[in-house]
Amino acid sequence: MRILYHHRTQAEDGQAVHVRALLDAFEAEGHEVHEVGLVRHRDGGGDGAAPRSTGRARWGWVTRLPRFLRELAEYAYTGTARRRVVGAAARFEPDFLYERYAFGNAAGVMAARQLKLPLVLEVNSPMVDELARTRGLSFPKLARRLENHVFRSADRVCVVTQVLGDMLVELGVERERLLVTPNGVERERYELDDPARARAEARADLGLPADGDDLVLGFVGYYRSWHRLDLAVDALASPALSRARLVLVGEGPERGELERQAEERGVADRVVFAGPRPHARVPACLPAFDVALIPAINPYASPLKLHEYMAAGLCVVAPDQANLREVLTDGENARLVPAGDGAALTAALESLAGDPATRARLGEAARRTIDEREMTWRGNARRVVAAVEELKR
Repeated sequence: MRILYHHRTQAEDGQAVHVRALLDAFEAEGHEVHEVGLVRHRDGGGDGAAPRSTGRARWGWVTRLPRFLRELAEYAYTGTARRRVVGAAARFEPDFLYERYAFGNAAGVMAARQLKLPLVLEVNSPMVDELARTRGLSFPKLARRLENHVFRSADRVCVVTQVLGDMLVELGVERERLLVTPNGVERERYELDDPARARAEARADLGLPADGDDLVLGFVGYYRSWHRLDLAVDALASPALSRARLVLVGEGPERGELERQAEERGVADRVVFAGPRPHARVPACLPAFDVALIPAINPYASPLKLHEYMAAGLCVVAPDQANLREVLTDGENARLVPAGDGAALTAALESLAGDPATRARLGEAARRTIDEREMTWRGNARRVVAAVEELKR
């Protein structure tokens, strides 16, 4: 099939990883893909959008506007994007449009109607609710009406979890139009020819002794307060975890507070701020971990890091909540603890610290889950194309 992929993603973060991975997955499955966006996330192809290095500089000024002007600019993008999508479609002649949903954007809906093509809308979060909670909204009623219109107008709506799908059903989306496509991985990037060597190299890269017998508790991502990394720092103070290290791969505004907390708890020498790594290097870091942590996550997300931990065969400790239970089962392929319960997290880590056999069993089961459920980007690409083929029939 010929797929026109539209997005408004500028940041070089997990969103960009998702965009590039799915573009690549469609092509790996034998389809032709044309990218339309403010910033091009792959080299070559596309509709003349600015490359990553210049695109963020060109459009970054929008994020610095006062809130009401930024919001108006986001709404105004619809008109510009519709013209670009229609123009690209005239040249590329796609079989369907695939759009990553962005706040205030109805371009895909308008273009699909004009072109009489199916629209598959990818929704990663309910943006109106999320932005109302974080940055605030100047025109909340308009935002809600527009978002509901977009959700209800797409031919198929891809949601990253069933929890998110249920939220969209409450907003009026028919359940039969929903397709669950969680975040994925490129499975082959996590295959290790020499696990012992990979572990030694990963430990060296993260500043750990190559031959250490310490327990490495690992986290990859941005340090925000809601990630509750404070719970992991607190856990290090347990006597049963006196030989454990907490390795944080990434960066973020919470670092200073975490450093202060580690000093207060007397564990600063065992908290390693390893700094950020390009996403392409993350698979090479993960063999250093003995236990992979997701101390907290929002109730509808599909964490990219979770699927990467699982593909690497790591023992995962995560909150016991509905969106994660779509993938994880306590005691089978992960250890789940009540969300926000620091004592329960500590107890789980204490148990796992002295039980390498259980860590290995849970990690291997996690890897099998990825394979058996095709929780890969190519698996998602196949699911999307199958849904469009069904529409066309």
